[in-house]
Amino acid sequence: MTNDDGIRVIVGASSQDYTGWIRTQEEDLDLTRRSDWEARFRPGSISRMLAEHVWEHLDLAEARVAADICFDFLRPGGFVRCAVPDGLFPDEAYQRIVQVGGPGAVDHPAAGHKVVYDYRSLPALFAAAGFEVRLLEWWDAEGEVHTVMWDEREGFVYRSARFDHRNRDGRYWFTSLIIDAVKLAMTR
Repeated sequence: MTNDDGIRVIVGASSQDYTGWIRTQEEDLDLTRRSDWEARFRPGSISRMLAEHVWEHLDLAEARVAADICFDFLRPGGFVRCAVPDGLFPDEAYQRIVQVGGPGAVDHPAAGHKVVYDYRSLPALFAAAGFEVRLLEWWDAEGEVHTVMWDEREGFVYRSARFDHRNRDGRYWFTSLIIDAVKLAMTR
């Protein structure tokens, strides 16, 4: 699937289904298995990847492998929009739901959470793979939320300050740590 904007891939799509995007699940495209990627795509051929609440299900070693693979399969100027639970969101109920091995929510069990990231650790992971990282939404250590306007057509993240239906009346109930990890060069 190609168009002027290139190939767009949703990893761990679940129910996400957006026009112009290729939906994948772990069964057909494992983030950590290069052979899965090689069977479907050429290195340097993908323009956008979207991973909403996927990376926290990888341990740190798997996350590093996945970031390296994504770098190799993105074309220069392409990016991974990655959203994960925010380890600094100052809400005890939220943190209980998203904690490593935590109880999870009825609609999103967290038993598979292996890492909880913050605005320092997730960008560092992608930067180590060669990406330039742009923070789009995050909480800082002082409990302040930061948001940068981002184009949802380039990767729609429902669990965000702007779009999650639980955020209303000036109160945040559910946000994510969201980054764009941009590939600026052909190789590391």
